[in-house]
Amino acid sequence: MPPHHSLPSPRPRPEATSADLSLDARLVLGEHETVDVPVRLGYRSDDPFAVALQFLGPASEAGTWRFSRDLLWEGLQKPAGLGDVRIWPPCTCHGRASLRIMLRGRDSVVLVDLPSRQIRRWLRRETFTLVPRGTEATHIDWPTELDHLTP
Repeated sequence: MPPHHSLPSPRPRPEATSADLSLDARLVLGEHETVDVPVRLGYRSDDPFAVALQFLGPASEAGTWRFSRDLLWEGLQKPAGLGDVRIWPPCTCHGRASLRIMLRGRDSVVLVDLPSRQIRRWLRRETFTLVPRGTEATHIDWPTELDHLTP
């Protein structure tokens, strides 16, 4: 019989903490047409790799989009992302001081402009304080995650 190896007992996890940021965003409808919409960015320490962008009010049918916190951070510095979520930093040479996020759904594409300074400050002061970059994996309850993968 092979030796039995057990996983170390999980250390107690602190309660999940979160950081939210409510913002006024602009949906880009055309080259010179935008609509202001309220949104909320959310971050949870028990889901340390992701941020959630939730559309509120009349735009709530756009739902909640989840994507990488690192992608959001990278998009503040340079164009980032592939596929359904792409992010561009402010481009003052084209008169845009905001962060632009493209969200591609099955049937449509939405461009959203967000205030880059507020997002940068929120990431630095709140999300990176809750879970410093590079330590995300230590905040995941691996035994529970493995249980989700096995019958």
